Amino acid sequence: MFKKLFLSVIALVLGSVAYAQMENPVSWSAKAESLGNNLYEIVLTGEIEGQEWHIYDLGPYTDGPIATSVVVAGEGVKAVGDAYLKTESHKAYDELFGMEIGVCGTGVQIAQKVEVTGAAPVAKVTVEWQTCSEGSCLPPTDEELTVKLPAADGASVADAEVAPVKKEGGKSIWAVILEAIAWGFVALLTPCVFPMVPMTVSFFLKSKDGKGKLYASLYGFFIVALYTVPIAVIILLTYILGGDAITADIFNWLATHWIPNILFFIIFMVFAASFFGAFEITMPSWMVNKTDEKSDKGGLIGVFFMALTLVLVSFSCTGPIVSSVLIKSTQGEIWEPIITMFAFSAAFALPFTVFAFAPSLLKDLPKSGGWLNSVKVVLGFIEVALGLKFLSVADQVYQWGILDREVYLAIWIVVFFLLGMYLLGKLRFAHDTPEQYISVKRLFFAIIVFSFVVYMIPGMWGAPMKALSGYLPPIESIDFNLAKQQNVVVQSVPGASAHHNNPYPAKKFTDMNLKHIDGIPGFFDLQEALEYSKGAGKPVFIDFTGAACVNCREMESRVFSDPQVKDLLNNNFIFVSLYGDVKTEVAEQDWVTLPNGKVLKSLGKINTNFIMEKYKVNAMPYYIIVDAAGNEIVEPRGYDLDKDAFVKFLQNAVEVFNK
Repeated sequence: MFKKLFLSVIALVLGSVAYAQMENPVSWSAKAESLGNNLYEIVLTGEIEGQEWHIYDLGPYTDGPIATSVVVAGEGVKAVGDAYLKTESHKAYDELFGMEIGVCGTGVQIAQKVEVTGAAPVAKVTVEWQTCSEGSCLPPTDEELTVKLPAADGASVADAEVAPVKKEGGKSIWAVILEAIAWGFVALLTPCVFPMVPMTVSFFLKSKDGKGKLYASLYGFFIVALYTVPIAVIILLTYILGGDAITADIFNWLATHWIPNILFFIIFMVFAASFFGAFEITMPSWMVNKTDEKSDKGGLIGVFFMALTLVLVSFSCTGPIVSSVLIKSTQGEIWEPIITMFAFSAAFALPFTVFAFAPSLLKDLPKSGGWLNSVKVVLGFIEVALGLKFLSVADQVYQWGILDREVYLAIWIVVFFLLGMYLLGKLRFAHDTPEQYISVKRLFFAIIVFSFVVYMIPGMWGAPMKALSGYLPPIESIDFNLAKQQNVVVQSVPGASAHHNNPYPAKKFTDMNLKHIDGIPGFFDLQEALEYSKGAGKPVFIDFTGAACVNCREMESRVFSDPQVKDLLNNNFIFVSLYGDVKTEVAEQDWVTLPNGKVLKSLGKINTNFIMEKYKVNAMPYYIIVDAAGNEIVEPRGYDLDKDAFVKFLQNAVEVFNK
C-alpha cells in the first residue's frame, strides 16, 4: 500500500513538471443522437495529441488511478443509467498501481443516455479525467460541455423562457434613453436656458464668414461633448484600471451607501429651495467671465467657449436634472451613464442647431415671461419629491426607520397638493407674476396633479400602489395595513418563529428589520432554508433582493402580488430572501473571510459575495431555484414583469423537481 502511494506521488510530481511545459493534450467535443421517446445519447469524443499519452477508462479503481467520469446536470434533462464506452479500452497490467487497468488512446468516445423532461432542455455534461504516459501523470482535469436538446414531447411549459438579467435600475436601455431625452427637453424650458435659444441662434445667423450653420452644428456638438466626455472618461478610466468589479463597486457605493445618498438628498433640497426663490445658485463669476471672454475670439475656439459658457450659466437649472439622470443610470449597466448623458445632452443641444438651420421656426416659440418662472417652481416641487428617494434609500439600507411607507406617502401627498394649489394660483412665491386668472393648460395640469394626490391617499392604509412601487418603501413597512386586518389563518409549523407572522422555523437574521415579500413567508439564511427543504420535500426559491432595489419593489408589486404566483410559491417552494445591500453587521461566527484575507462582516456583502462566487452575477433582483443540496433545478431568472412567463418559470421548476 505504501509503495503504491509513494509511486502515485512520484507520478504526480513528474506530471506537474510535464504540465509546466505542456497544456493538457486532451480536447473534448459533444453531440446528441435521438433514441426516440424523449431519450437521447450524448456522445463525448476525446482527441488526444501524441501517441505517448492516454487516459483511463471508466473504472472505477480502488487505490488506483483516477478513472474517467461523466456527470450530467442542467435544465429539463436527467441522466439514464451510467456512462459507457463506445470505443474499446486497452487492458494491461500497470506496475505503478499493481493492477490491471483499462486505458484509452486517441479518439476515445464515451456515451451517456439522458431523458428530456421539460421545455428548452440544456444538458451540462462534466467530464473528469487524468492524462498519463509512461511513468508520469498530469493533474486531474475536468471540462463542462453544454448540449442543447429538443423539448420533450407534449411538454406543458414548452414556451418557458429565461428572462434576461437586468441590473438595478430595471428599465431597458431604450427606456432609460427616452427618459434622458425627455429630461433634456425639460431642461430647455428652464429660465436659465430658454431665453438663450433665440439669442444664440441669431448670433449664428449673423455670422460674417457665412459659416453660421457649421458653427451652429459645432455648437451643439460641443455641448454634447462637455456633458458626456467627463463622465465617460471617469467611468472608462475606472473600468480600465480596475475592471468590471471596481466600476460595479463604485456604482454600488453610490447607489446604497448613506454618504452619497444623504449628500444627493441635501443637494436636491438646496436646488429646490433655489427654484422656489430662496436664493440663486450660480457658478463662480470669474469662471463664467473667463469663458465668456474667450468666446469672443471667433472660429472653432470661440464656438467651444460659447458652449462652455452655456453649460456653466445653465448649471443652476440643469444641475439637479443632470444629477437625476446620472443617478438613475449608475444603477444600471456600466455603459448606461455614458449613453444616457449623451441622450440628455443631444436633446438639450438639438434645438440650437435645428433653429439655426430653420430660423423660421423661431417665430413659433413662446415669448419669455412669467411662465418660465412657473416652470422653475414646478421643477422645485418635483425636486423635493425626487430628492426624498435618496433619503429613503439610506433609511432602508441602514434600517434607521425614519421613512416608513406611510410617512413617505404623507410627504408626497403634501408636496403634490401644494403643487396643485400653486398651479391654481392659490399659492404664490415672491418672484411670481400676479395673474388674475389661470390658463386652461394650468387647469389641466392641476387636475392631473390633484388626481395623483387622490391616487396616493389609499396607499396610507396598504393599497398596493403598483404605479409607484419602484419609488416607495416596501409595503411591509406600513404600521397599519387594512388588508392585513382581515382574518387570515396561517398554518403553523412546529418550532416556527413568530417573527413577521412567519410560519417557518427561521432563526438567523430575524432580529434585523428585514422583510419578506408580502404574503410569502420564509427564511433569511440559505442554509436554514436548505435544511428545512430536506424534510419538506420542496425546492428552495432564492430571492436575491435589496432594501433599496427599485426593480425588486416593482417585481413584488406587479408579479409577486399575482394570486397564481403567490399560490405556487407558498405551496410548492421554500422561500428565502437574501439581501444584497443591507449594511447591518452579523455575528462573528457568520463572518466570511476571502482568500485575500478580507473579512466580510455585513449581511449585504456576505450575500453579494455568495451570489457572485456561486452564480457569477451581481444583479438584483435575481431568482434561483435549487434542490435541498443547493443544485440549480432550472436556469435562474432576472427582472421581468411578464407574470405569465414567471408562472411558467415556477411551473417548470416544479415539474423538473418532481421528476
